[in-house]
Amino acid sequence: MCSRPADPTDVDHVARTITLAFASDPVWEVALRRPDGRTDHHDGYWRLFVYGAMRYGTVRIAEGRGAVSVWLPPDGTELSEEGTAEFDAYIEAGLDPSSVNAMHELFRRFEASRGGRPAHYYLSLLATHPDHRGRGVGQRLLADDLAVWDVEGVPAYLESTNRLNDHRYERAGFRPDGGFSAVLDDTWITAMWRPVDGATHG
Repeated sequence: MCSRPADPTDVDHVARTITLAFASDPVWEVALRRPDGRTDHHDGYWRLFVYGAMRYGTVRIAEGRGAVSVWLPPDGTELSEEGTAEFDAYIEAGLDPSSVNAMHELFRRFEASRGGRPAHYYLSLLATHPDHRGRGVGQRLLADDLAVWDVEGVPAYLESTNRLNDHRYERAGFRPDGGFSAVLDDTWITAMWRPVDGATHG
């Protein structure tokens, strides 16, 4: 499979693919839920994180654009200072106050789980477009990405918000390494670590 870094013309497609793929995610559907049931704020929410990673050239896209991945390099941040301000304004405009507070707490838990680990590439988001599900496109994109980081000699880390996907990450060499619960319910988020070349983590 031939994957490539996304370019600015891909941003709309990347954000849309993530929006569709995470629409029923056990963590993010709840975190982004509005009392009126609207979901038109999801695309703009995910777009902020796509732009954040585009700064590093670590948004990647599968051949045929069936799957996308959003990575952060060692010492990278999900959002710039400007992006953080946009994020705060966006969730305050789109969510009720209790959900805004829960979102901030959720991000504190993500950051606490990621903090203190050795330098790594961080898989923020991996999404397969619904039209391409069941074909292994996302798994192959993940393998392509990891091969690049392996050449650099850098391990990888992610948090899985859907336990149904954990075995797919394990197939790529990740192993559970802690975790934490979501804020608005007790859904478990699994932290997963992958050494270089997927070697046994010890």
